[in-house]
Parts: sequence; C-alpha cells; structure tokens
Amino acid sequence: MPATEPILTVAGMRAAEQALVDAGRDVDSLMQVAGRGAAEWVWRLAAGRPVTLLCGPGNNGGDGYVIARTLHERGLDVAVVAPLPPATGAAGRARAAFAGRVDGADSGRRGTVLVDCLFGSGLTRPFSPDLTCLLDQMARRHDLLVAVDVPSGVDSDRGVPLNAGLPAFDLTIALGAWKFAHWTMPAAAMMGARRLVDIGIDPGIDAGQASARLSSRPRLRAPAADAHKYRRGLLAVAGGAMPGAALLAAVAAQHGGAGYVKLLSPHSHPAAPPSLVVDERPLEEALADARFTALLTGPGLGRDETAKARLACALARGLPLVLDADALALLERHVFGQETLLTPHEGELDGLCRAFGVEGTSKREKACALARASQAVVLAKGPDTCLCAPDGTLRLFPPGPSWLATAGTGDVLAGIAASRMASGESAFAAAEQAVWLHHEAALIAGQAFTADQLAQAVKGAYARFL
Repeated sequence: MPATEPILTVAGMRAAEQALVDAGRDVDSLMQVAGRGAAEWVWRLAAGRPVTLLCGPGNNGGDGYVIARTLHERGLDVAVVAPLPPATGAAGRARAAFAGRVDGADSGRRGTVLVDCLFGSGLTRPFSPDLTCLLDQMARRHDLLVAVDVPSGVDSDRGVPLNAGLPAFDLTIALGAWKFAHWTMPAAAMMGARRLVDIGIDPGIDAGQASARLSSRPRLRAPAADAHKYRRGLLAVAGGAMPGAALLAAVAAQHGGAGYVKLLSPHSHPAAPPSLVVDERPLEEALADARFTALLTGPGLGRDETAKARLACALARGLPLVLDADALALLERHVFGQETLLTPHEGELDGLCRAFGVEGTSKREKACALARASQAVVLAKGPDTCLCAPDGTLRLFPPGPSWLATAGTGDVLAGIAASRMASGESAFAAAEQAVWLHHEAALIAGQAFTADQLAQAVKGAYARFL
C-alpha cells in the first residue's frame, strides 16, 4: 500500500505542533503556512468572486486573518466579520497584519464564499446561541461554505456536532493533519469535499490513538507469469439456509483475485454461473481439500442448529477466515489463532461486543476493543467504515457512494475480502483492499444498482487498481 496520512486527536495535533516548535518553528510561522495553504483552496473556489471570513478569537480565527490577507493581496473583494477580539497573541498579530476592514458584528453582507474560522478543532462544548445564530444567518446569505480545519461546533475527536442546526459545508480544509471528525459520522456528512494543508508535520508521526491513518488507494498486481488457479488461491464459500447471499459473495469473489472459488452449499444453485463450482457434499467432507487457502461463511448461513453446526465446522478447519452476516450473529466469545476477518455492520458490532464482553462509546472504540478481545481483524462497515487490527492499528476510509446502502452489498464486500485473503493477503490488507474495490465497483455500477450488478462490477474495479 502507498504511504498513509495520520489522523490525529486534538491532543495528538497539539503534540505534533509542539514538536515543530521544539524543532525551531514558531506559532506565527505555522499560522502563516496553514493560512496561506488554506487560502489557495479558497482562491480556487472563489474564482475571483467575493469572500467573507467569519473569524473567532482563537488561532482558528488567526488562520482566517491570514487567509483574508492573502486573498486581499491578490485583489479579491474580502470582508472579515469578527464578533470577538483575538484571545491569543498569534491571532492578534495576524489580525494586525490584515490591512482590510474588520467588522465586529454582522454587516449583512451577501457573497459567494463564506469561510468559517469561528472555532477550530479544540472545541469541546457548544458555543453561544448568538454565535450560532450569526453563523446560520451568514451561511444563508452565501452560495458556498468553507470550513477551516473543522466546521465550528463539531467535536473533532468524536465526530459529533455540539450545536444543533449547523450548516453543511461545500469544502473543509484540514490543517496539518486529518482529524477523526473528517471521516466519522455524523460530522463527516457535513464536511463536503475535504482537502489537507501540509504544515510540515512528519507523516510518520505516531497518531497517538490506535495508530490511526487514512487509508490510501491500493495498488494491485496481475498474477505472476507462472501462476495457475491454485497458486492464485482456492476460496471456499460455505453457504447455508438462504442460497442467494452466499451466491452473491461467491460471484464477487470470482472477480476479486482468487484463481478458484467453490461454493459449498446444501443447495443445487441452478442460477450459479457455469464458472462457479458448487459442492453439495456435507461441509466437513467438502472442506477436506487441502488446497483451500481461505474460507468465507456467514452470508445466507441461517441461525438454526444446522447453521451453528456449519459454523463450528468452519471454525475448526483452521483456514484464514472471513466471518460475515449470520456467522457474526451466531459467534460466541472466541480467540482466533488463524488470520481472521470479522465484517460487522453497526448492529452486528453491538451484538459482538456483548458476546465478547467489551465496550466502547463510539463505533471506532467498539471495533478496536473487539479486535483486541478476539485477536481478529474487525472491519466495521457503513458510511464511515473503520478497520481495526488486534495490535491497535486503525484505518479510516474516504466515503463510498451512498448507493451502497442497499441489500446484499455487504455480501459482495465479504466475497471480495475473502478472495483477497485466498490470494495470500493478510486479513488486514485484504479488508483494506476490499473496501476500495467495493467503492470503485459502486462507481462503475452507477445509480440504483442491485447487489448482483455490484458483484459483476468488481472485475472492472480491479482493473482500475492495477
């Protein structure tokens, strides 16, 4: 995988900035770099049209004054509204350096771009109703909204709004490093496009919370010149009571890189493609093939005693394993000794946490606690998918198309991940690659697709990562 970008807590960001200061930088120079970098993005968005900046009392407001100065020097029509005076030395000096007009209250200005620099990532409690009203009124009078670092009123670490009725933004410009709120629901839904301004923070910095990083686009490979179907990986998909879900997963897996996929099912599957081998023998007998390199079970498994027996057989086989859907509902507390990937949605994640006796206040915390307790990799899927390893390594992802919110797409994701594991990838790498392939397949499938159309689009998605 290419290099990934760290995601920092507020405390981690402060420590990273302090490291720069200790190395000889000062707060004013960092503010200049951040503000001028953000100004580049505002300049592009404004395209010569008027810009209004709403500046608060802290260093986020200071960044706003630097943005205003930069745009003013380039000849843009710039107005600054600052309802509170600067409360930090750096913000005060940035304001003094801005030669334009600063209004202490809303002047009623209308414009194209509003830049929110009221409060930054350090906010932990709601701000006052009068400032909430001011932000709302100014947002209504502008066509495009830009947030600097994070939108005002958002808890940066938890990704939740602290104030009700906050506006949605067209662009959010992160300063120095990504914050959890940029990629965590519900706050992520109000960010719009996201861009990162580099201020010199070491990209290899310890993120300070579960080694959190933003996943980067993977690079996949074609099979080796001397490859054959078994060397590329033989995947078993163990189905159960409901044949459709397992078939979806198997078809997706056929396009995910494995050389051979077998559907182990008590059903005949007349709708299965000719290229998919369906083995109707008892599961223990079907799994005896020593050439299997990975196993997926859960989609369509069912939840009765027969399903429990099939799950127990899958666990006992000792293969690299993907557990999804019904398998997660049936799973009892278990410490995995083989490479294992659990792929719960939010409800399944809560059920697994109860089964394993772990807790967390957020989806991210729950997933990481479950990974530690189970010694399995956990892919907590949804609009803000997160991936956690037992050692605390954490990946967050850019959002995929919202059209993925349809029945069966989770089965497709599980099939892709299992195919990657069968090909020889670790559970963590397979899951990370699968999320990207899943999102890309959704882009190819277009709008209002069905899960079977998504599964067929995996082939085209794979080609885009070669």
